[in-house]
This record gives sequence, structure tokens and C-alpha cells, in this order.
Amino acid sequence: MSIELSRRLILTGAAGATLAGATRAVAAKKEEAFPPEALHLDHALLGPDDGIALLARNENPYGPSESALRMVEYAGKKGAYYPGQANITLAEMIAERHGVDPKQIVITTGSGEALSAIAVLYGPKGPIVAPRLFWDTTALYAARLGMAEIQRVPLTEDMGVDLAGIEAAVTGGTGLVQLCNPNNPTGLVSDSKTFKAAVKRMAAKTTVLVDEAYMELADDPDGNTCIDLIKKGDDVIVSRTFSKIYGMAGLRVGYTISSEETAEKIRGTAMSWIAGTGLAAAIGAYNDHAFLDFSKSKIIEARQTIMDKTASLGMETLPSQTNFVYFKSGKPANEVQKVMENEKIIVRGQYMDYTDWTRVSMGKLEDVERFCNFLPEAAGV
Repeated sequence: MSIELSRRLILTGAAGATLAGATRAVAAKKEEAFPPEALHLDHALLGPDDGIALLARNENPYGPSESALRMVEYAGKKGAYYPGQANITLAEMIAERHGVDPKQIVITTGSGEALSAIAVLYGPKGPIVAPRLFWDTTALYAARLGMAEIQRVPLTEDMGVDLAGIEAAVTGGTGLVQLCNPNNPTGLVSDSKTFKAAVKRMAAKTTVLVDEAYMELADDPDGNTCIDLIKKGDDVIVSRTFSKIYGMAGLRVGYTISSEETAEKIRGTAMSWIAGTGLAAAIGAYNDHAFLDFSKSKIIEARQTIMDKTASLGMETLPSQTNFVYFKSGKPANEVQKVMENEKIIVRGQYMDYTDWTRVSMGKLEDVERFCNFLPEAAGV
């Protein structure tokens, strides 16, 4: 069995995959948390076709903001040139908001590139310890290359991240701890005091990566973020993205905050160069608080609409602090997905063996209402 080497694998000096690595890659594929999307109706060049309610990707269809679009237009006119100082300018803006040095910021093509780079950096050092359900795509990137093994810790009975179980699994030989807070696909935020205390203790043994892609949507972003641990010198990496509340998933901009030393390692492993359009849009949107407040209000309104509907149908629903809801319909999620697709409504299918749990993203209010109106029929209730 062989594994195709990616450019990043070559750049990081990994000289080919062993048979054992290939075996790990196959095992990783079997343990993927995220199901494939059912997008058979989606033929548009960009985004969904007209008439399709795309509620599967955790996007914010109210974006990009006008402030971002003006900068995209400006960047397009400058498309003959490399971005120049845009990367530095954005890093300085992010650093100023969070009270860190710009050298601690790494801007990448979506947070996914940084997360993949981190998996490649730390995976060879030992297992990546993580919850059983989390956004595992980037950890699997390294696993498929034979460069990482994911050690999954089961969720608690109430579908929360088992911090005690994860901490117990961490040893001196652990390569990385990866957490997602709020978690995906559950939408749950861990208790701030408990979460930060556990992260701090684990960071004394190994690097802890906290994916905060949805943190701006949480009830208390400042109280829940782990950026303050980085400022105190703990071995923690926080990742953020412009794909969610900023509504810029197609423009591909994300970033990490860490120590300067760690940032330099991530920067040296990340492979691509961000387009000027994405950087410009991020600069334009970053401090557009009016748009951010508007987006959050629309997302919360849609989320409450769905949670009211599932409650009225007697469905168990997790208390989300994100732009998606994870609920137990009582019918296999793959069947719900298929029936919904027949009505041009796209939701996620089954995650691992969580058979009848469905994840639905927040879209425009009219699309969310379509979902709610059809849910009783799709779930057979």
C-alpha cells in the first residue's frame, strides 16, 4: 500500500510513508467524524443554486459585509500585484484587539490550513488526543499521510467534551491535544472555568490547540476564549476564522494566536499564500461591528426558531452557541437528509454511530422556515 505525498509533506521533510503509516491512514478514514454532504442538486459555480436551502456547511449567507465587498473590489483592481503589506496589516489589527504581539499571529488560507499545518507539526511527536466528535478534517489530513494518530475520547452522556477523560489520556508522549470550543457538531460550549483549568494543566505536558471557529457566536466570547492563557505563557494555540460570523467562507482567511516561537513553526509549515482579495476583505470586515452584531442577531433568531420547532416536536436538542443545531429526530439522520434533499433542503447526515442525530446549519430565515415546516414530515412525526 502506498500513500501519495502532498507538497506539504515534502516541504516538511517527511521522506515517504511507511506501511504502518499507510495502515494508520486507512484506520483514520474509518474513524472520520464528519459525514459526506448530499449536494446532488448543487450545480452553481459558487454557492447554492436558486431554490436550494443550503443548511449543511455552517456558513453565514448574510455576508460578506459591504465593508468587505468594497475591499474585494479594490483588491480585484490590484490583482496584478502580490498582496504587499496586507498580511502584516491584518495581523496588527488582530493583535491589537487581543493584546498580543503581531508576531504571535499567523494568517492562513482559512483556519483549515493552519490546523492542517499544526497536525503535520505535532502528529509525528505522538497521538493527537481529542474528543470523539470534533471537527477532525485537519487532524485527518496528517493521519492520512501516516504522520498522525488520533486518540479519541468518548463524549459524556450529555454529549459534552469529557475534559477529565481527555486530561487522563494525556502523557509526556502526547503529540497534541485538539479541542473545539464551541464544539462541532454538538454546538456546545464547555464551562469556562473548568475548560481553562483543564487546558492549562494539559498545556504543562504538551501543546493544546483550541479551535475557536465559532467563538464569536458564543454568549460570552471574551469569557470563554483561551487567548488569555497564551498571554500568560501557557503552551496553547487558538485558531479563529473569517468563514463563520464574518460570512467569508469562500474568501478563505483564518488565523492562529500562539507564542512567537510556535507561530514561527506554523508559519514555516503552512504551504500556500493568501489571495489579496481575502486579505483585503478581512481587513475591511474585521472591525465592522455593525455587521457582526447584525449577523449574530440573525443567526440567534434562526437558531431559536429551529430549537422552538424541535422542542414542539419533542425532539432532544443540544443548547447550541453556534450557527448550527444538533438534534435527535428519532429517525436515521441519513434518511432525514435524503428526504430533505428531495425538497431541496440540504442538511448533514449521520456522524459516526450517532445514528439519529442531525446537524442543521443556520441559513437565511426563509430557508430555516422551510426546514422547520418540512421537519415533521422528514422525521415522520
